[in-house]
Amino acid sequence: MASNKQEEKSAIDYYKLKTKAVDDLVNANASNSPKVSREEIAKYSGRSAKRFAIPKPLKICFIKFWFSAAICFFFVWGLGGYVSSLLDQLFVVGIALGLSTDLLVNNVLRFMEVTKGENDAWMLFHKKNYVSFLLNVFYGFVIIFFVYTIYNAVNLAAMQVTGNEDTLFLSVEPIMFGLFCLAVDLMFLGMKRMFQKILEDAKKAAGGRAA
Repeated sequence: MASNKQEEKSAIDYYKLKTKAVDDLVNANASNSPKVSREEIAKYSGRSAKRFAIPKPLKICFIKFWFSAAICFFFVWGLGGYVSSLLDQLFVVGIALGLSTDLLVNNVLRFMEVTKGENDAWMLFHKKNYVSFLLNVFYGFVIIFFVYTIYNAVNLAAMQVTGNEDTLFLSVEPIMFGLFCLAVDLMFLGMKRMFQKILEDAKKAAGGRAA
């Protein structure tokens, strides 16, 4: 009889343990889950650390540069002989750059994530919806405007220094175009982070005064 009671008690305890484990799994969220190191996550995600790893910011910058350079190759060089109007060409390139940012670049950055949302800081509009799609297309026009302004400023400055107004010193080609697009994008990302930091500091200061 004592043996049967002990077995029955063990079965009840085992059932309670299993029930608690299921409840913990169902109710798990970011606030009550234990923190796991990036190395542990990488082990189970199939992205184990290597002896030599390229820094993530460098990889992200290269991806942004490469897609921008490809846009120049296919749309600036490729359509240059078919679209004679500069304004029309800038319009097409702006749309292509915005679509590339939303559909290609941002999705690649999301795929690279080990934990969800860790690359959001590298996207000006990181949410994946119709609004962010339209905003990224508009952002493509903004980048093209600034890149076009940089090209004009460099060429005008070179003409002023040399006195030669008949030569175009900096022509549009994929490498410099990609670097200029990357520089403008990083500038806007830096501004976004700065404004977010200002808002966070303001909220903390307001919370401190209220307390």
